[in-house]
Amino acid sequence: MEGSPMGQLHGKTAVITGGTSGIGLAAARRFVAEGAHVFITGRREDALGAAVAAIGSGVTGFRGDVADLGDLDRLYAAVAQQGRRIDVLFANAGGGSFRRLEQTSEEHFDQIFDSNVKGLLFTVQKALPQLNDGASVILTGSTSASVGKEAFGVYGASKAAVRSFARTWANELRGRHIRVNTLTPGPTDTPGITGLAPDQEKAAQLKGFLASQVPLGRMGTPDEIASAALFLASEQSSFITGIELFVDGGVNQI
Repeated sequence: MEGSPMGQLHGKTAVITGGTSGIGLAAARRFVAEGAHVFITGRREDALGAAVAAIGSGVTGFRGDVADLGDLDRLYAAVAQQGRRIDVLFANAGGGSFRRLEQTSEEHFDQIFDSNVKGLLFTVQKALPQLNDGASVILTGSTSASVGKEAFGVYGASKAAVRSFARTWANELRGRHIRVNTLTPGPTDTPGITGLAPDQEKAAQLKGFLASQVPLGRMGTPDEIASAALFLASEQSSFITGIELFVDGGVNQI
């Protein structure tokens, strides 16, 4: 149900792309609990319906692909149709897969850059007319953007672009007091991580390896990343813009 009147996002409207699982779904739950009405997007109707049902009231689901600019237009038309303007935009949709340099294909490159770079750029650009002055824009980054992880070159490059966008847009939108920040999770136990492996056994091995790389000795949870997203979305971070907030258990810090 909708959060209490004392919630940190009471009366706010948020849009979260890629909100049907993992970090996006956890953030949507948290934002609603804090009083926001949240629009979530996803590409699969069944996953979208399940996410909306799991959250309950205070949420509107929209099926769409951020790499499809027509879908983005329809998303923001749906927000406007409800008579709402946007206070928080969490551009979270995206993904990646392993490919070494010699294995990289044009299809692999296009798939990742279409969602992680083109889709993110136009998610923010097309929201501008509906963003309230003083809004918070959050971009999902990755620790892979600043380290040379084997077989993650295209993905890492796409997330380096995201970090660059945050700096530029924070500067370009400062006249409207719109804050733009990058939220950078470390290894997080999400369906997306599981999907990188061909089977459950390999997925368990991958998670074990990732946990071993984290100074805190474990993977993060979607709820932990959602807490950081709430911080960037709320007035608690009112004097913060242009930063990269690492929520990575120390992976890129130690």
